[in-house]
Amino acid sequence: DNGSRYDFSYTLSNNPSVICVLLYAFLALLSVVTVSGNLLVIISIMYFRQLHTPTNSLILSLAVADLLVGIVVFPLSMAFSFSSCLHHQGLLCKVRSSFDISLSTCSILNLCCISVDRYYTVCQPLTYGAKISPRVVVNMILVIWGFSALIGIGVTIPGTSNEKCEEKCFIEVLMANTIGPILSFYLPVLIMLCIYLKIFLVAQKQARSLQSTTKSAAAVSKMERKSTKTLAIVLGVFLLCWTPFFLCITFLPSNDDSVPVPVMEMLNWLTLINSMLNPFIYAFFYSWFRSAFRMIVFGKIFQGDFTNTKL
Repeated sequence: DNGSRYDFSYTLSNNPSVICVLLYAFLALLSVVTVSGNLLVIISIMYFRQLHTPTNSLILSLAVADLLVGIVVFPLSMAFSFSSCLHHQGLLCKVRSSFDISLSTCSILNLCCISVDRYYTVCQPLTYGAKISPRVVVNMILVIWGFSALIGIGVTIPGTSNEKCEEKCFIEVLMANTIGPILSFYLPVLIMLCIYLKIFLVAQKQARSLQSTTKSAAAVSKMERKSTKTLAIVLGVFLLCWTPFFLCITFLPSNDDSVPVPVMEMLNWLTLINSMLNPFIYAFFYSWFRSAFRMIVFGKIFQGDFTNTKL
């Protein structure tokens, strides 16, 4: 997990208490819910043709990242949350840290591209088809995953040859505490906030101008505003889950003892919980996702061909 990026040295008892066992059970439940929820989103978008849209392709990419968090990062974080995992110790710690950083970066870059998609939908609807074509979306997704992998490796690799460094290497600190957070969090968040502010202002203007137009045009506008509002809530939840952690690691003083390990662990788990929440946001706000989820959960899609169903 992200906590392994920093030189926290700690060891806990090999005989976990009842509280520890209950906590592990709770975290295991969170992992199952995360995997199940994101699988529902993935199956829904891939199965139902109505959901084959550019926006949903990006939501699919986000769900895949969140699914991998549930499958890979949750178990690895559970394995090490209450045990010793030094920053310079063990390949497994490095692998875990790399996955965690890559997938968290992937999540926010997907949200950033989704905000760009929303911008063209609401602010430039006439050029949307040309600007956000299926080919453009595929290229976006490839860049997101490629760049996220580079960030994950770039932040983790500098710490692998630290035998030569008596203290933390400068390049390692620079990557983990400055360059990494800027590229994977602060810059994308700044872009998203600017885009959503612009969308909000345009949507308000459209709402006023559509009051005197036809009902169908007003209905379309209302649907687009609701979609934008939902994705803005996804962004808001993301910020609530991630901002405390990134603020903590960015402004972490040089003294490693300044932030207690339990606090870092708690902030780290708060970031992971975000991957569990996104599917429930879609299910709550989008009627077509609710319909799709119901058909999948109750096994209706196994009783015939419902790919062209109107959700």
